[in-house]
Amino acid sequence: MSAVGQRARTILIAPDSFKGSLTSVQVARALAEGWLSARPDDTVVLCPLADGGEGTLEAIAAAGGWTWQTASVRDPVARTIIARWLRSADGTHVVIEMAEASGLSRLALAERDPIGATSIGTGDLLATAIDQGATRITLGIGGSATTDGGRGLLEALLEPGRTGRRLDSVALEVACDVSNPLLGPSGAAAIFGPQKGATPEQVRLLDERNARWADDLEAREGRSERDTPGAGAAGGVGFALLAIQDRFGSFALRPGVDLVMEAADFDGHLARADVVITGEGRIDAQTGFGKTALGVARRAAAAGVPCLAVGGGVEPDGIDALAAVGAIAVPVSERPQSVEQAMAAGTEPLVRCGERLARVASIWG
Repeated sequence: MSAVGQRARTILIAPDSFKGSLTSVQVARALAEGWLSARPDDTVVLCPLADGGEGTLEAIAAAGGWTWQTASVRDPVARTIIARWLRSADGTHVVIEMAEASGLSRLALAERDPIGATSIGTGDLLATAIDQGATRITLGIGGSATTDGGRGLLEALLEPGRTGRRLDSVALEVACDVSNPLLGPSGAAAIFGPQKGATPEQVRLLDERNARWADDLEAREGRSERDTPGAGAAGGVGFALLAIQDRFGSFALRPGVDLVMEAADFDGHLARADVVITGEGRIDAQTGFGKTALGVARRAAAAGVPCLAVGGGVEPDGIDALAAVGAIAVPVSERPQSVEQAMAAGTEPLVRCGERLARVASIWG
């Protein structure tokens, strides 16, 4: 029971996923369960978020108004699989997650193929959505297994002979949270290739191959995009879409968390909140470069709403980045443990963390 005289509050819970462990929906529900066990009279609003990578579909679907769709596509090694996507109630707006078709999670460790992996399945999904009448597409390009410069995606999307596909009637928004160029020491192959299984020699080969591909595509499309921030996203899918952007009715490359916040009506929920709780698997130096927790904290600060950020792991650089916008970082872990142990613990530590946060809030009524 709430203490006598304790004011009921509205709590907005808006976390990212804990990558490799829990979806943002699971994280939000666990924190809510813990909070309500200590403060049952409060109103808790769930607004799970994502950044364009794995979990984006679940986060947007949780906001309501969407129906799940499936399509037969090709995975990163060209096997036929079934991938999911979302369609709005009126059928015109769809959300596609590259990780569903072309994600690294689609491959076992031994199946990773940095040279041969193709983004063609994401092109299959885009083509299917457009052929079925989509005129607005939100595409999240995080979590890919590919470094093909987006060649496979364009192969499927621009398939010769498909006269029914009208790109000029489509508004494409691409959710992208990196600013890397396509080529060079900070490009797609050098920075992200090793995560996808590339050896140093393969990184060199991939960069050379993408340079030849960029020469060809830029000459054909009349646009120079290899150095545009975000061109290196998803192994160069950002570059491919930037290069053909004039074919679409409209095109935008935007921070993924901003797109998901819009779809989830984050600002509408924030206007009614007394406290915001966000979080992600690790709050560290990368948090300061625009990850979800920082994006939420900034909006909360602008609205004058206190913000707490929970992290499976919390490091000083992440604490400082959040403190700079008035948010407080709180670790979920309750004892020294390895990352593997923390990831295997499931939702129970988050439930207990949510309860602790609520009890702290109760000190002030």
